[in-house]
Amino acid sequence: MSVSSVSVDLYSEKQLQQLVEEISLRFFDKPFRHRAFFNRRLRTTGGRYHLQSHDIDFNPKVLEKHGMEELIGVVKHELCHYHLHLEKRGYQHKDRDFKELLKQTGGSRYVQPLTERKVSYHYYQCQDCGGMIRRQRRVNVSRYVCGSCRGRLVQVTKND
Repeated sequence: MSVSSVSVDLYSEKQLQQLVEEISLRFFDKPFRHRAFFNRRLRTTGGRYHLQSHDIDFNPKVLEKHGMEELIGVVKHELCHYHLHLEKRGYQHKDRDFKELLKQTGGSRYVQPLTERKVSYHYYQCQDCGGMIRRQRRVNVSRYVCGSCRGRLVQVTKND
């Protein structure tokens, strides 16, 4: 199975294993001898390399939301961790070896967002100076005052 001819259909575990093995040989000139699998419990990360077992699990949402190209970037990223760790070289994100190998292979540094993050805000208005204050967490208005004039705060409703 060629990397470029792979469809965007949801992969089976066997197809994912073949893809990871092929990318490993093609871009790293080294075989991938462990297990690659999907893990639906991953939330914000695209993939995870396990130091003890040397297995790699991938978030299926990467393929579902962003397609094959993004998944291939994540596979390359995790294979950088894999091969560098087995060679006893710097495999962490902060290490120069990791950054250089990631750049050489064209792996992705970060995965595109996988979840929609909607932040709601609480709005407060000072009764003395009329200043508006926006906070992610609620504020106890009987305890806190305006930072500019020390006036009393009142919660107001405002759509962002």
